[in-house]
Amino acid sequence: MPEKATADARPILSLKGIGRRFGGLDAVRGVDLEIKPGERRAILGPNGAGKTTLFNLISGEFPPTSGTVHLFGEDVSALPARKRARMGLARTFQTSRLFGGLTVEDNVYLAVLGVRDGHLRPVLNHEDSEMRERAREIATQMGLGEVLDREVAELSHGEQRQLEVAMARATDPKLMLLDEPAAGLSRTERQTLTELLLGLPEDITLVIIEHDMDVALRVATWVTMMYEGQVIAEGTPDEIRANEMVHDLYLGRRHAA
Repeated sequence: MPEKATADARPILSLKGIGRRFGGLDAVRGVDLEIKPGERRAILGPNGAGKTTLFNLISGEFPPTSGTVHLFGEDVSALPARKRARMGLARTFQTSRLFGGLTVEDNVYLAVLGVRDGHLRPVLNHEDSEMRERAREIATQMGLGEVLDREVAELSHGEQRQLEVAMARATDPKLMLLDEPAAGLSRTERQTLTELLLGLPEDITLVIIEHDMDVALRVATWVTMMYEGQVIAEGTPDEIRANEMVHDLYLGRRHAA
């Protein structure tokens, strides 16, 4: 964890007793979570653990049934996703939300435009040119400089994942939530993505959901383990690697808490 993410630093994200019920199902139950500025946090758990639901509660895709979400020191429990994004939160999704018929540059440009609450214009002005330059700069930093003019539908799966991260990065976020960015990637693509995540500026706080423990435990400095909607363990990557309960869950043996 960066030095500035000290024990007395004000949390950039704080969840208190957060829960979400769908009918008779408690997808997330009583989760308390604090993320400090500059932190690199991984959230792990088997399928159905509630990880993506937790992300949806943080980003505002839907409101909590119980508990509160504080973002950058403000209670945002009732705020919609678009307002949280403009506060400095960016996220990716398990399912791609890219514009396949547009170029890499166009996709990143639209991400910049959206967070600035801009509008498409038939005639470009200085601000549009600035946003285009920003899009090219970020795409290049994320390893996409050679495919700026290529349509997204022509990219490899790994390049599309890189683009999703680039679009989140292009909004100048204070907090990035990445939902399984390594899903479906080859070993080489996972290595490339991991290096890109490790190279993110320290002033961007990163929370990553990842089923690939090798990627998650290399990127993260602190790990939260979820099971059946609850937090059941936390620790450093080394502590999580050595945790027998974590191994049991990933091997499919039921946790008896």
